[in-house]
Amino acid sequence: MDKSALLPNLFRTEYRSMVSVLTYSFGIKHVEIAEDIVSDTFLAATETWAISGIPDNPRAWLYAVAKNKLRNRLNRDTLFEKSISKELALSSPGSVEFELDLSVENIADSQLAMIFTVCNPVNPSEAQIALALNLLCGFNVQEIADAFFTSKDVVYKRINRAKERLKENNVPISQPAGAEIPERLPTVLMTLYLLFSEGYYSMSQHTNLRRDFCDEAMRLIRLLIDNRLTDTPATKALYALMCFHASRFDSRQNELGESILYDEQDDSRWDKTLIAEGSNVLNLASVGDVVSRFHLEAGIAYWHTRKEDSLEKWTNLLELYNLLLVVE
Repeated sequence: MDKSALLPNLFRTEYRSMVSVLTYSFGIKHVEIAEDIVSDTFLAATETWAISGIPDNPRAWLYAVAKNKLRNRLNRDTLFEKSISKELALSSPGSVEFELDLSVENIADSQLAMIFTVCNPVNPSEAQIALALNLLCGFNVQEIADAFFTSKDVVYKRINRAKERLKENNVPISQPAGAEIPERLPTVLMTLYLLFSEGYYSMSQHTNLRRDFCDEAMRLIRLLIDNRLTDTPATKALYALMCFHASRFDSRQNELGESILYDEQDDSRWDKTLIAEGSNVLNLASVGDVVSRFHLEAGIAYWHTRKEDSLEKWTNLLELYNLLLVVE
């Protein structure tokens, strides 16, 4: 990877994981401190790597610095230490031996818990989605404003109010309980749908494709599929939809980054593995008697992975589009 692109790439891939683990460790009321610690870590990387060069293991360097910054914060901020001593299980006042668990398993658990924490019904759905896009997915305020066709000021206030409501209600950060899933999963899925959609065509960046957003959405939806409580037909259908769209990424742009229309795309460049995976998952999602918009959109996206101009294709597409109008 180009050295100039390394730090931005690490920011996209690791920032959200580190914030999730820190917030998971000492509670939603200290989310701003978690964001501060991780932001300071990346600022330190920018300054240090420019002088000393990139370390052999950049990811490990970031985590080590984040741990040190947490210890420093505990040492100098007695009020902060006392307020989180129970959550961190510090052995005694002044003890700073807490070690962040940055294992793959704990990062996954932290992010799954955080998804359902920020998508809590104490906030209206638009506030839940805005906070999740900002806190978990790395959207800035402008990108969220563009996605919602509103102003930065509205989004900024929406995010801050959502954080305050979570704090006021002392919402715990925990894995979702079975009884909570039906009420809260739809907002979670819509958040990931919006994340993928912003990557599929990013209005805020004036580009046709931001693969980092799409990759992040697909990574998070796989977390839901890997958890038996959130592995629902709608979850699978949304993942299938993402697979079908992602399969055509390589053919959607030319060398200049210009958009290539569907009829002009080279289907030999379509990812057949992703198409097969999407087809398999969509078949697994076809159970029960509830059809979500994700099922219908996935069906439409599936037929667009078949380039042939056939009566079967257009008949099925027409039926799916008509059903989608009813669902919406």
